Amino acid sequence: MTTDDRRRAIGKVVSVAADRLVVELHGGTANFTVVGFDDVHYVARLGSFVVMPAQAEYVVAEVVGLREKDAPSSRSAQGESTELDKAGAAKYLDLVPVGMLPQRRDGAFRFGVSTFPSLYADALYVLDEELDRIFEVQSATEIVPPPMGNGEATRYNALSIGTSVVFQDYAVKVRVDEFFGGHSAVLGNTGSGKSCTVATLLQSLFGKRDEFFARGATFLLLDVNGEYRSAFSELPQSVKRRYLKLEADPASPAAAPADEAETTAVFRLPHWFMTVEEWELLLRASERTQQPVLRSALGLVTLFSAEGGNQEALEKLKNHILAKCLLYVLNSADSPAAKADRVTALLSSFQTAALTLKAAKPLLGLNFGTMPQLPQLMQMFEAQLNEDVKVPNYSNKGFRFEDLELAFDLALLYEEAHGNMQIRDYCSQMITRFKWIRERDEFAFLRVPPEQLQEHERDVAQFVERCIGLSRLDGKFQKSAQVIVLDMNEAGDEVVEVASAVIARLIFDRLRRAEPRNRTPINLVLEEAHRYVAERPSGYAIDASRIFQRIAKEGRKYGLFLMVASQRPSELSKTVLSQCSNFVVHRIQNPDDLQHIRQMTPFISDSVMKRLPSLPKQHALIFGNAVNLPTTFKVRDVEPKPKSDDAAIRELWFRPAGKEAELQVPH
Repeated sequence: MTTDDRRRAIGKVVSVAADRLVVELHGGTANFTVVGFDDVHYVARLGSFVVMPAQAEYVVAEVVGLREKDAPSSRSAQGESTELDKAGAAKYLDLVPVGMLPQRRDGAFRFGVSTFPSLYADALYVLDEELDRIFEVQSATEIVPPPMGNGEATRYNALSIGTSVVFQDYAVKVRVDEFFGGHSAVLGNTGSGKSCTVATLLQSLFGKRDEFFARGATFLLLDVNGEYRSAFSELPQSVKRRYLKLEADPASPAAAPADEAETTAVFRLPHWFMTVEEWELLLRASERTQQPVLRSALGLVTLFSAEGGNQEALEKLKNHILAKCLLYVLNSADSPAAKADRVTALLSSFQTAALTLKAAKPLLGLNFGTMPQLPQLMQMFEAQLNEDVKVPNYSNKGFRFEDLELAFDLALLYEEAHGNMQIRDYCSQMITRFKWIRERDEFAFLRVPPEQLQEHERDVAQFVERCIGLSRLDGKFQKSAQVIVLDMNEAGDEVVEVASAVIARLIFDRLRRAEPRNRTPINLVLEEAHRYVAERPSGYAIDASRIFQRIAKEGRKYGLFLMVASQRPSELSKTVLSQCSNFVVHRIQNPDDLQHIRQMTPFISDSVMKRLPSLPKQHALIFGNAVNLPTTFKVRDVEPKPKSDDAAIRELWFRPAGKEAELQVPH
């Protein structure tokens, strides 16, 4: 044992077992405090570490209990307790062994204990240098040559996120690769500090003013409460931010940028970017009857708005479908007048070069309630039939949202023409839902006509590139933003669910096709994730969380990572939560949520879980791949703060007359 080791000895090992060690502190250790050669150490904090020499290594053990035993002199002859002798009482620490740490300073910590300390071996308090080795953050910074070859620059391997509440003045750090290169979860009750934790993580990451700041990083925040823009307003000018806002009027001008490093835009999502499955989610289409009609309608709307391609084949297909529907109308049991009106309406909306309202109009005349020229009209329509053609598949080409209603009518007619006489009744709920979405202001971002969009908004590839902070210049990509905030504060749960699922799927598809693979890492921050990454679908036929489950399972291969922030872990998708490799957990008191975390993270001890209900605000427990061992810390102060402060009830309630409200009248 070295001289320094002897000077930091706090006691002796008096009991050794495979799962429990007991250390008796040296006599005179008042209040579990030891005066070491470097500082005064309080060695009885639950969760702190003690090391014990064992050959060329230290056994690292966690403090899980402390107790005191009265000295014999403190009892009377009859065995009755007298005044407690604090100075003479024996003090014990109960320890659980967790791993081995080589005594040489370049040795790496490893889990599991292969050599136990001998009886009466010295127990030592832990130095900060040893804590860095235990948490594997001893090389927090790395000196690298800058690209121009002049001088040197610093690259950060570990990021400080707060101060330990167990080890005095010790900065808790996470390894950058393990924390941001995997899925993570920030959990806690409302008001416990989740938003501030997310904000301070990014402030710490981007607040380093250096040649090698994280310019290659991309964080897309799905901000459902509209609270993060202010938190990133004071980042260095070299950090580019893009602020997107989902508004009821997508044609309104964007708000003025806060500074030259921030760009703003109104968020608009072209509806034709959506897949069939996402349309099914939006319209809540049932599986057996409504989904086939929806797929036919999406194919038809693409057909009637498509540009280019085989025009001859396209015309034949249009003529066949239209003729089939027109013949169905003429063969129906409706009155001649109703038939004439229906044919006129169809040809007004869907006429082709061969089937026009102008050509059919002379044959639609009525005479005393009959249609004399019905045979000639049917002959004209029958001439355009071509049974070899099929309804096209949905091809994600631009079309007007309103055109889908016409396509629905045509698809229903096409189904009725094939004998499915009740299909219109079966699909009435879906059609009503479509009309409701068409009229709702909150879905306006989805209904923008193609002609009102700029070129980069109409093209899927460029749309996604802007969402992940890339822009094109001279045939090459350049980084245009490191932080992108999508503000969905004004959107309801349905809008958030659809928009988040579509955005996540578009980014995932883009990264899967990227070459070289995994070279553009993207971190998706999902605020209030329980609203759209739920374990149980919210009554919809298609679960919007399915894409997030796939990202959780496969995203690592393509460089797409999730940071899930939620106050209700029990409502989150178990698949997503089980794939998280790092957890930052604030105060959680709900038994269901605690049990859910316990099931998802079986490697966490009960003593660690018992800390969660009593954590103060701004304190959290972190565990996972990025920190090696669970530790409680105070999250570093966030400045500026996100808009998530608690209401100052007393100040807002007790006010002079005429000052009862501070709300601004909306424009």
